[in-house]
Amino acid sequence: MQDKSYFTGKTLMITGGTGSFGNTVLKHFMDTDLAEIRIFSRDEKKQDDMRHRLQERSPELASKVRFFIGDVRDAQSVRDAMHGVDYIFHAAALKQVPSCEFFPMEAVKTNVIGTDNVLTAAIEAGVKAVICLSTDKAAYPINAMGITKAIEEKIAVAKSRYSGDTKICCTRYGNVMCSRGSVIPLWIDQIHHGNPITLTEPKMTRFIMSLEEAVDLVLFAFEHGQNGDILVQKAPACTIQTQAEAVCELFGGKKEDIKVIGIRHGEKMYETLLTNEECAKAEDMGDFYRVPADNRSLNYDQFFTEGDAKRCKLSEFNSDNTRRLNLEETKSKIASLEYIQNELNGIMNIAK
Repeated sequence: MQDKSYFTGKTLMITGGTGSFGNTVLKHFMDTDLAEIRIFSRDEKKQDDMRHRLQERSPELASKVRFFIGDVRDAQSVRDAMHGVDYIFHAAALKQVPSCEFFPMEAVKTNVIGTDNVLTAAIEAGVKAVICLSTDKAAYPINAMGITKAIEEKIAVAKSRYSGDTKICCTRYGNVMCSRGSVIPLWIDQIHHGNPITLTEPKMTRFIMSLEEAVDLVLFAFEHGQNGDILVQKAPACTIQTQAEAVCELFGGKKEDIKVIGIRHGEKMYETLLTNEECAKAEDMGDFYRVPADNRSLNYDQFFTEGDAKRCKLSEFNSDNTRRLNLEETKSKIASLEYIQNELNGIMNIAK
C-alpha cells in the first residue's frame, strides 16, 4: 500500500463514491488523519445505505464522511460540491460494455461530458490533484464504453496543459474482481442455485486485479504521477475458462457443466493496457508503467529530430502477452479476496 500521509488534514472527494471503488477507499482511509471524505453520487438510496453502514460499524469515524447528491453530467452540482476539496478520485462512469453499446449517448454524457465538468470545476476551485479512473478498454477501443473512456483520457491530458497548480492524472486498469457488475459474483450465485456457470468465450483473456490493487494504483498515481500522466499497473491475466474453473473449485461447481454463451456486444478476445504507440515513450516504474503527456504545442515546426528517436523496447502490453496465471494461481488470487472469504464463510456481502 502506498503512503497516505499526504492526505493528513485534507478533504478528499470521490465521484461515483457509492460504488465498489468508493467503498474500498473508505475502508482504507477511515483510520487515517484525513479531515473529510466527500462522497458525490446521484443515488440517494446507496448513499443512505453507506451512511447507515458507517454509523453501525464505525460510529466514531462516520462524521468524517459527507454525502453530496449530484450528477457529474450537471456542471453546477459538481461545482457546488467542490468547495474546500483538496483531492479528487474521479470514479463516476458508465462501465457496462453491452449497456453502453445500446445507449452510447448516455456513455458520452457521463464518461466524456461528466469528466470535463469535474476537471473544469476542479481547476476553477484550485483542487490540488485529480486522479481519473480509466480502463484497459480505452486502449485500441472498439466499443462505446472504451471509446468514451479514451476520450476521457484525452480530455484529462488536454486539461492538464493549462490546469495551473491542479495535477491531473489517469489510471488505466483491467477487470477488477468482485467489483459491482463483475462476473465472479454472478458465477457464485449460479453455483448456489444449482445452475451451470455461463461464460462468453473460454479462450478470451482478461487482466485481473483486486479492488485493493485498484486503490493502490490510484494512490501510486497520486504520489508519483506528473501532470498529464497515464499510469498502468503490470497486472497478470488469465483466460475466462481458467477463471470459471477456479470459481467452480472454490464453490463446488461442476466444471464439466460450464456453458459457453458466446461473445457479447462490443467485447474483444483480449484487452490492451499499453498500445504500441504508448510503449514508445512509456517509463518502467517497477510494478507500474508511466505514460507521460506529449506537451508539444501545435507549432510542430519548432520540434525536429535528426535520425530515429530512441524507442522503448517494450511492445504492446496486453492480456495475451502479460504473465498468464494457471488454474492454481488464479484460484489463489480469487480466494484472497475479502468478498470470496465472506462467501466461503457464510458472511453476507453488502451489495455495492
